[in-house]
Amino acid sequence: MDNGAKVINISLGSTTPQWPQSWDAAFLYAEQKDVVIVAAAGNRVGGNTQVGAPATIPGVLTVAGLDRKNVASVDASSQGISIGVAAPAENLLGGLPAGGYAEWAGTSGSTPIVAGVAALIRSKWPDMSAEQVINRIVSTAKDAGAPGKDPLYGYGILNAEAALKADVPEVSVNPLGTIAEWIRVHRRGNAAPATPLPTATSVPSAAPTLPEATVPAAKAPSQRDSAIGAAVVIGFAALFVAIIAAAAVQLRRAARNPSLAVEEPDTGVMESVKSRPDS
Repeated sequence: MDNGAKVINISLGSTTPQWPQSWDAAFLYAEQKDVVIVAAAGNRVGGNTQVGAPATIPGVLTVAGLDRKNVASVDASSQGISIGVAAPAENLLGGLPAGGYAEWAGTSGSTPIVAGVAALIRSKWPDMSAEQVINRIVSTAKDAGAPGKDPLYGYGILNAEAALKADVPEVSVNPLGTIAEWIRVHRRGNAAPATPLPTATSVPSAAPTLPEATVPAAKAPSQRDSAIGAAVVIGFAALFVAIIAAAAVQLRRAARNPSLAVEEPDTGVMESVKSRPDS
């Protein structure tokens, strides 16, 4: 991308729709560099019953495979909601690095066909954005399968001529989504930076809601309490003195008159009572 690439073809994939978080930065960088990325949907014969990453990454133009009758290929294709268009994937002829040609099948062959059309569009309109290029390809595709976009054909079968000649209205967003928005939602890429914790000097302490604890102080008794206590003590003392005085008087009287203190002896004889004759 830093060397000026405007279209990237990815003829490889995986068996899982998830991708490592480390891929986010690479695809985001490509999106920011206005690069069109075209990726293979995968092949059932290779174990891809559904589209695998990187063809599931938002903003990537994913390509499904067709047989020679322009029907979704059973072996040389896959299915998934991220498919953008379908292109031939069976009985393909391709050049070899060392020279010569070979016949092959799979979305690894259909993907370069779509990437080539994207390169032709960018060659014809050098200033056209990646969003416009992708929109031109999917909006001019020939609908196939279920009406509208479906998981086998996407928007339809690639129509190279219409993509290069049709009058296509401009769009402001990529119809296949954007990795930047996906990161923002799923990776919390737009999370606000952490706010530094306030220091003790920057935030005043709140006023205490309870009074500070204090040790209770001894309280001097009041004059009233002292007077009542003294009266009670004096009253009990006077009563005690009166009892002692009464006892002394009684003892003195007994000493002066001993007869008052002599009791009659107990004889143990009962007096007989004479009965009176009946009159």
